[in-house]
Amino acid sequence: MPPALELLAPGVHFLPGAVNSVVLEDRRGGALLVDTGLDESHARKLLRALEAARLTPTGILNTHSHADHHGGNIHLLRRFPELKVFAPPLEEAVITHPILEPLTLFGARPPRELQTKFLLAPPSPARLAPEPGLCRIGGVDLELIEVAGHASMMYAVRVGEVLYAADALFGPEALGKHPLTFCADSALQKEAAARLGELEGVRVVLPGHGGPADDLAGLVAANLAAYGRTTDAVLGAVRAGAAPVDDLLARVCDTLGVTMTTAGAVVLNRAVVSAHLTELLERDEIVMGVEGNRLLFRLV
Repeated sequence: MPPALELLAPGVHFLPGAVNSVVLEDRRGGALLVDTGLDESHARKLLRALEAARLTPTGILNTHSHADHHGGNIHLLRRFPELKVFAPPLEEAVITHPILEPLTLFGARPPRELQTKFLLAPPSPARLAPEPGLCRIGGVDLELIEVAGHASMMYAVRVGEVLYAADALFGPEALGKHPLTFCADSALQKEAAARLGELEGVRVVLPGHGGPADDLAGLVAANLAAYGRTTDAVLGAVRAGAAPVDDLLARVCDTLGVTMTTAGAVVLNRAVVSAHLTELLERDEIVMGVEGNRLLFRLV
């Protein structure tokens, strides 16, 4: 049996996976693909599901530039080279030049251990998506909603009563599995989730990771609680004594029960702690200084 698209609403489908791919019909046998997954395996499943549904891709929209959301692009483009790839500002640059993701996380040319498919997707030629609001992409009418925070820029997608939240919201299982939810800006991450909770008329919400839900308010509350726990854990780590980021990361992992075994996990979680440190600095709850050639964070 080929992989099957699951129906969210008339003309709105998704392919479940580690990262969900959303398929929006144009009512003429075409479909806009929103996020293409991590790799060739997911892209092949998506293509088989489209063929089974007798749909032909008309375009690709990547909600943001993390490798697990655009790693399938290149495999779809090999089959349909005429497809245009759209992404938010900044994110389109990373999709076009994916080395920017591990380069940013590591702070220099990344070693081989940080050039895996989870951090370094194949490049694909992305262009700027329309600005947030009502628009048409690949023959499909939709609404783009800015939800920066998890990434430097990110769009959620709404079609009628269906909201694809991308990684502005995570399903309960993903929140439990990853207590240190990745973010580039933790304050914006919380603001974005809260704004989505204010939307009216949403019947079903699909996170980037997890299944569809019919309780938008409940999903938002669960995500805000998780983000708040991370901020509290980072503040608690600083309370334990002035320390550099790596020491604080170890304390936070102990608090949240996180065990890191790969270099990729360390640089990703280090970025999360750094994001929450910036939020705490801006809230004037901690200060940053240099002592003994080390960058330290301490309570005010």
